[in-house]
Amino acid sequence: MANTRSTTPAVTARIEARIQLIRGERVMLDAELATLYGVTTKRFNEAIKRNATRFPGDFMFTLNADEFLALRSQSATSSPAGAAGATRRASSANTAPSWPR
Repeated sequence: MANTRSTTPAVTARIEARIQLIRGERVMLDAELATLYGVTTKRFNEAIKRNATRFPGDFMFTLNADEFLALRSQSATSSPAGAAGATRRASSANTAPSWPR
């Protein structure tokens, strides 16, 4: 059965707005992808680890400290370290060649 779902321009725009350029790669952070899939970041990362063989080796990388701090400082809603809801570790950046350009 063919997939009859189509992506609306509004959905495409929402996804494109979450794509960032890091290390010359177009990436989405794990938290952004988790939100799109309607799960917590913790559960999203657990699923990636559990199914690691289904993804290419360069599918994901962990941000270094400088990248993490730079992204955090760009976010107007970022919580201070130690606050409820604050990110406690560096995010993972997920690459995908099929994302909208």
